[in-house]
Amino acid sequence: MHIQTFLFRTGAAALVAAALAACTTTPLPPARPGQTATPPVQKQALFIRPASGTTIGRFDGVRNKGLDIAGNLGDPIVASADGRVVYVGGELRSYGNMVIVKHNDTFLTAYAHAQTILVKENAVVRQGEKIAEMGRSDADRVKLHFEIRKNGTAVDPEPYLNGRLQD
Repeated sequence: MHIQTFLFRTGAAALVAAALAACTTTPLPPARPGQTATPPVQKQALFIRPASGTTIGRFDGVRNKGLDIAGNLGDPIVASADGRVVYVGGELRSYGNMVIVKHNDTFLTAYAHAQTILVKENAVVRQGEKIAEMGRSDADRVKLHFEIRKNGTAVDPEPYLNGRLQD
């Protein structure tokens, strides 16, 4: 790999890691006296399970910032919700080959340890669309590590996947 390409990809990975940590939205200005503040209409993020395997690791917020889903080499990984691919690569340590999808100003999802990635950066993906195949890149076994990030902070995906939380 050319040194410039390596440096560019490393820099891009650092930016993606910073974006995951600092994804925020701009707060509304305070309402003027006599006016009622109407919150902006925000698209609801309705997520689906990205793989059909058994959950082998649950969110704890410290050691596991998402769900680990078991599977077989090559099993499909699908987009959990509509969005735009903002990162494809393998530069983030311990995530292996991964895809990050931005769904709106609030939510990102990350799909790690892929064997094969089927989308490119800036691609628009639809909920349920196959975006990768399960693998074990940087992992001890074949699995998908799946994260939902709300305003840059990892949140427990399970309430979003079972319909209890939508925003």
